[in-house]
Amino acid sequence: MDSVKSFKGYGKVDELEAAAFRRKTRKRLIIISVSVVLLLVLIVGVVAGTVAHNKNKRDSGDASATSTAAAIKSICSVTQYQDSCVSSLESSNTSNPEKIFQFSLRVVMDSLEKLSTFPDEYMNRTDDPMVKEALRVCGAVLNDAVDSLNDTISLMQDGGRKLVSRTDDLRTWLSTVVTDQETCFDALEEVNATFVEEVKFLMKNSTEFASNSLAIVSKILGAIGDFKIPIHRRLLGAAGSGFPTWVAAGDRRLLQESAPKPDVTVAADGSGDVKSLKEAVDRIPKKSKTRFVIYVKAGEYVENVVLDKSYWNLMMYGDGKDKTIISGSTNFVDGTPTFSTATFAIAGRGFIARDIGFRNTAGAAKHQAVALRSGSDQSVFYRCSFDAFQDTLYAHSNRQFYRECDITGTIDFIFGNSAVVFQNCNIMPRQPLPNQFVTITAQGKKDPNQNSGISIQRCTMSPLDTLTAPTYLGRPWKEYSVTVIMESSIGGFLDPKGWISWVANVDPPSSIFYAEYQNTGPGASTSNRVTWAGYKPTLTADQASKYNVDSFIEGSSWLPATTVTFDST
Repeated sequence: MDSVKSFKGYGKVDELEAAAFRRKTRKRLIIISVSVVLLLVLIVGVVAGTVAHNKNKRDSGDASATSTAAAIKSICSVTQYQDSCVSSLESSNTSNPEKIFQFSLRVVMDSLEKLSTFPDEYMNRTDDPMVKEALRVCGAVLNDAVDSLNDTISLMQDGGRKLVSRTDDLRTWLSTVVTDQETCFDALEEVNATFVEEVKFLMKNSTEFASNSLAIVSKILGAIGDFKIPIHRRLLGAAGSGFPTWVAAGDRRLLQESAPKPDVTVAADGSGDVKSLKEAVDRIPKKSKTRFVIYVKAGEYVENVVLDKSYWNLMMYGDGKDKTIISGSTNFVDGTPTFSTATFAIAGRGFIARDIGFRNTAGAAKHQAVALRSGSDQSVFYRCSFDAFQDTLYAHSNRQFYRECDITGTIDFIFGNSAVVFQNCNIMPRQPLPNQFVTITAQGKKDPNQNSGISIQRCTMSPLDTLTAPTYLGRPWKEYSVTVIMESSIGGFLDPKGWISWVANVDPPSSIFYAEYQNTGPGASTSNRVTWAGYKPTLTADQASKYNVDSFIEGSSWLPATTVTFDST
């Protein structure tokens, strides 16, 4: 097995360039400090001015109420839904921005808890099995939203200096709360449920309140982090250790060991502890704070595996992505919403997969058929394969990292709304059904304050087979979709336009961010690309660095623990 060292070194940074970068960093740190001070002055000034104006006219209780109202109005000015923000926070009885944010989280929780019975209630209103399945999706993702919100509330209760360094966690988990609710709408819309608009109205408070909390943490509590300029950030060309820092040292060792000691061994031939993945899952401890390792011996395991939010810190490894195969064929045409078609689904934090293949064998004619769906925060997939046709890999939410993986598919075969980086992967479009086109990505960022998007770095894009259908790098799925392709090799199969709209002949909104940076190969030329307002055919190195492992998924804080090789820049 290759070591971490073998992946280091993508060119030496020139000393003059490094010195210029240091000067630029110092300058930007000054800008950050001034910006934060100005932001706080704005809030405190509004409050202080209001109190001073009223100090001779009102008693202290009235002045306090006035200062609270002024603070809330100022804080709510950064949100998309200012009216609902002010009305929901007016009883918080504080002018402290952090406490107002904490109160906003309780408001979101209350609104979500009121929705707990709605999926079951609506099931009684329909006989359509597909609609019932979509409502089950709603039930699952709303439970996940509550779980993510609990994580956010727990972190806020810890408080102290720890909070300042973890605004990215807060943004990630609140982004997931927003995504989970949007997933419910997506599920109902794709099965043509007659009450979609009714459900959207029912969930109006929860969606707006979650968006408001996300805006507050992004624009106020996360003012420094929003600039994304860490003091020690390297340029794209600098050498790096590879993986995000949130991969701990122990996990890195597990990923490098040729045969980590398993807690459970799965072998279809009976030579292990159990014969099926289901039996192995039954042995996994819930919410484990230590790594639990499952070894899956070579063979094809035809099973659908769903691991919910309670499965923490699980690692699964096999004998190779072409030897250990988890396979299924659940699909949309036969009556299952896209979200539930996944052969393998994981939602619990800290999941790691190595040397395993995930397949959905339904075929192109069955339309949406997911091989893997991940909503696992700080999850890693190393030397894995994902093989299907439409909607192969559903990177649903939270922070994810894929290294040296093979991904094949036809339409939107990398999609979702996680913050995800693909590094050194083989991305292989394949021939679709007649009269169809191929889109590699479909990113689903719904809210401007979500810290999500797709970053594809140093990957190779080439057809799996004879590919004659028009093929594109992707299409924007939602209003704020983000996709960046950088330093990758793009084959000649690509349509010169590069990208395609979600709605034919209608340009996506200017609020998307689609970009390319220093790609190579016959398909890399941007001279004939789309001319959308939100498309950037070129980026500077500094702009592109916002989408590397360190900056985009805070990789240097968690990936080292997994032992998976990664390039931080």
